[in-house]
Amino acid sequence: MEILDKARESIKKEVTDIENRTDLTDDQKVTRICTVFSTTCAAIAVQPIPFADIFVLTPIQAYMGKKIADIRGFNISEAGAKEIFKELAGLVGLGFLSQQLAIGAYKTVLPFISGVTTIPLVFGLTYGMGKVMDYYFEKKIKGEKVDPEMIKNIFKKAKAEGKQKSKENKEEIKKQKNQL
Repeated sequence: MEILDKARESIKKEVTDIENRTDLTDDQKVTRICTVFSTTCAAIAVQPIPFADIFVLTPIQAYMGKKIADIRGFNISEAGAKEIFKELAGLVGLGFLSQQLAIGAYKTVLPFISGVTTIPLVFGLTYGMGKVMDYYFEKKIKGEKVDPEMIKNIFKKAKAEGKQKSKENKEEIKKQKNQL
């Protein structure tokens, strides 16, 4: 029971109540949320469920958007987060879709390299989407226009940063994968 209580407290501190923490800046909170959700999505994506990822990962990524909105003080429902996620994924373009197809292909045609390729791909994708959502919410709060080119640039840069972070979080991803 003690382990379960510690796990609950950790989830509360790192995810569900992170917006209320005073020991971190909002930028640090957003980066933590992006990292936690990217780790979770990467661990789920290496499970042998071809082409189901978009149906499993999208709601998780939408919840990440909800938490980022909470941190930034942008009032949004979870349903609204899912719509914003879809809108931003559309702005990022076919890169998002092609990556989802690649994940499915790795699991069906090339399953032996799935873990090696899927983890950085999904971690980077999720991390990039988190940073794009952060930009989106910051602009909306200020009443400023969202620049589609800036979204693409943020996504490209953050996706690359996320792929690098996936290497740093490899052990945590494996641990979560084994718990699923």
